[in-house]
Amino acid sequence: MLGHRDGHGFVQRDDGESDLYLQQGEMRAVMHGDKVRARVVRLDKKGRAEGRVTEIIQRPAVPIIGRLLQEAGVWLVAPEDKRYGHDILIPKAGLGVKDATAIQGKVVVVQLTEPPSLYGQPVGRITEVLGGIDDPGMEIEIAVRKYSVPHLFSDGNLAQTKALPDKVLAADKKGRVDLTDVPLITIDGEDARDFDDAVYCEPFDIPLEKAAPLVPKSRSRKTAPTMPTTEPGWRLLVAIADVSHYVQNGSAIDADAYERATSVYFPRRVIPMLPEKLSNGLCSLNPALDRLCMVCDMVIAADGVVRAYQFYPAVMHSQARMTYNEVAAILANTKGLEATKRKAMGFDAVPHLENLHGLWRCLVGARNRRGAVDFETTETQIVCDDSGRIEKIVPRTRNDAHKIIEEAMLAANVCSADFIAQAGHAGLYRVHEGPTPPKQEALK
Repeated sequence: MLGHRDGHGFVQRDDGESDLYLQQGEMRAVMHGDKVRARVVRLDKKGRAEGRVTEIIQRPAVPIIGRLLQEAGVWLVAPEDKRYGHDILIPKAGLGVKDATAIQGKVVVVQLTEPPSLYGQPVGRITEVLGGIDDPGMEIEIAVRKYSVPHLFSDGNLAQTKALPDKVLAADKKGRVDLTDVPLITIDGEDARDFDDAVYCEPFDIPLEKAAPLVPKSRSRKTAPTMPTTEPGWRLLVAIADVSHYVQNGSAIDADAYERATSVYFPRRVIPMLPEKLSNGLCSLNPALDRLCMVCDMVIAADGVVRAYQFYPAVMHSQARMTYNEVAAILANTKGLEATKRKAMGFDAVPHLENLHGLWRCLVGARNRRGAVDFETTETQIVCDDSGRIEKIVPRTRNDAHKIIEEAMLAANVCSADFIAQAGHAGLYRVHEGPTPPKQEALK
C-alpha cells in the first residue's frame, strides 16, 4: 500500500502488473505501508484499474514520527510523512508525561495501539520525544527512525564493549608480525572519523629465475654475457584494522553488526556498525598508536603486475594521518609548505609519497593496457554550518591521492579474491556483466 499526500493511494501488485488506484474513501481504514488484498472494481477512461481493499493482511510495526498538537482539547500527532493520511489520536495515558504542554509542538515518535477504521482515527502512544522541529540535526533524528536505522546497541553489546581494553595489550601482539618500525600511513578525507586502512610502498628488486649464460656463436675466449637476476619493481603493504580479533563470531557485538550491516553516514553524524570504542578506537588506525591489523604484502613489477603476495596478521604503528588534499599538495610541490610542515612534525612524507605515486603510475599503465574503463563521476559533498544546517552542496574533486589509494585497495582486493580461489573456498564475488549489443551500439 502506497499512500499519497493528496489522500488517495495505490496498491503495488505482487504480480508486477500496474498499480491499483484507490480513491480517498478507500483509504479510511488503511495506512501507508499496509499489506492488503484488493480487487479491481472498474477501469477509468484511460483504462487504468481502480481497486477496493477487501482484507488487511499485515500492518508494519514501524514507528511514526510527527509533531504533537492539541486541537479542541484533543491531543494528536500529525505525521511528518504525509503519505499516512491520518492524524493519530493520543489519549492521556499515551502521552507519557504529566504535563503535555511541555512537549506540545515537539517532534515525537508514536507507536500505534489501534489501527484506523472506517469510522475512527488511529490511536497511538508516544515512545520518544525528539525535540523541536527546528533543532539542529532534527532531520537526521527523523530519518534514522523513519527508515528504521538501528541506532541503539543491545545490552549484551554494551557489556562486551565495556570489558574491552582501552589499548592494544602485549598478549594481543603474540603471533603477529611486528611492523611498528614500518612507516605505514593513513590517507583519508578531512572529515574522516575513523581510519580503516594504511599503506606503505618501497622500491624492490624482484629476483628472477637464474638464467644460463648466453653462449656466443664464435669460439673466442670472451666472457659470455649473462641474463639479469632481478627486475625493478615495488613492494606494497596494505594494512586494514583487524576487527575479527575483537569481534568474535556469534557474539553480541557481532549480532548487532550483522543487523546493521554497515555504518550509515549523515552530515556531521555517523550511525556506526560497531561501538565507538572499536570504530573510533581499537579498530581505527589512529596515528602514533599500536594497532592490530591484517596485511596484504605484495610484490609488484614495473609493468603493474603482481608477482607475489602474502597475507599475515600484524601489529602496526601509523606514522601519520594524512588527507587527500595534503598528499596531492606535497606531490605537486615536494618542497612546498605542506611538505615542510609535515617534516617539521617529525615525519618526512616526501619519499614515501613519491614511492606510492611511482607505483600508481605502473598500476595505471597496466590498467590502460588491459583496456579497463575508468569512470570519472562527480561526487557531492554536503557542507554544514556550525549549527548543523546544510549550508551548501559542492562537488568533491578527486586528485591523484584518491587514485593512489583506490589502486592500492584494488590490488589488495584482487589478491584477496585470488587467495580465496586458490584455497578452494567459497566466496562472494562482484560480477559485472558485459554490455548488451544495443548498449554497445548506442555507445558507438
